[in-house]
Amino acid sequence: MPAAFTSTRTSRRQFLTLLGISAAAVSCGTATANGGSAKQVTTLKYQGSVGAVLLPELAADLGYLGGLTLDWVGNTISGPQDIQSAATGQTHFGGAFNGAIVKLAASKAQIQSVISYYGSDKDTYLGYYVLDDSPIRSPRDLIGKKVGMNTLGAHAQALLEIYLERNGLSKAEAAKVESLVVPPVNTEQTLRQKQIEVGVLSGVLRDKALATGGIRPLFKDFELLGAFSAGSYVMTRRFIKENPDTVRTFTTGVAKAIEWSRNTPREEVIARMTEIVKKRGRNEDTSTLQYWRSYGVAETGGRIADKEFQLWIDWLGERGEVKKGLLKPADLYTNEFNDQGKG
Repeated sequence: MPAAFTSTRTSRRQFLTLLGISAAAVSCGTATANGGSAKQVTTLKYQGSVGAVLLPELAADLGYLGGLTLDWVGNTISGPQDIQSAATGQTHFGGAFNGAIVKLAASKAQIQSVISYYGSDKDTYLGYYVLDDSPIRSPRDLIGKKVGMNTLGAHAQALLEIYLERNGLSKAEAAKVESLVVPPVNTEQTLRQKQIEVGVLSGVLRDKALATGGIRPLFKDFELLGAFSAGSYVMTRRFIKENPDTVRTFTTGVAKAIEWSRNTPREEVIARMTEIVKKRGRNEDTSTLQYWRSYGVAETGGRIADKEFQLWIDWLGERGEVKKGLLKPADLYTNEFNDQGKG
């Protein structure tokens, strides 16, 4: 059965529109904390991912969140949507590509990143794949072709545009490369059925598709940028101010989970994740967990560095997506609540 997807032509306006939350929209509802009470929030609402174990979920299972509990309110496949939910108070934290966080902050959303949660390295990366017999061999071959990705305005689209620019395509030529929203679980199928010419795959879904065979990489984000942390968890500034102990426990717990996943044998990590997915009883397939390699976070304990935001501030500024000089990295994140890897 053909995979359903939404076709959206790549353009500057639509790239910006995805995160076009007005200042008015985000100024009302950033308070998800305690309504003025001295008692801090101890149950954190969040969105999950089908068949995957998020770092906060792993931290909770390992006992690293102390007295905090997680309240799953549903799943999302979109980082921009996830941080919008956090900004408007529907959840207490959300995670997204750092460029998407820059754009949301530029719209005057009162959010702040507290810890990195995913990135790219030689084992864990975002890849742009074509079928083995595809005529696409170079960036210029992408003109007029369809590229399927999980969401627009985030990591996958940004890296595609960087790839095209660095390989000499003009803005007019790059605009002819069509980006489509395809749910990650359907990307492989959609590519094999030739509904798209390029599929963006990462993590276990990428490795599972590669194990099946018949596809090859066009390029990888790791090849473009080297090892880097690509996304972080955000909370509202008001929530952080009113719940500092909660934020510290959450952030440090997630940091400990990052290091546990680095220092524990891969088979043991996978077994733990499989157990977590089965215990939560959401009728999910656990087979893709066998392909897990790492979370790809670059810095110890997910501590955030200026460079992880400066790249996207500069890139978005050059394209007119964000006003130049409006933001600097220090405006966007804090390591204050991350006790892991200090010193």
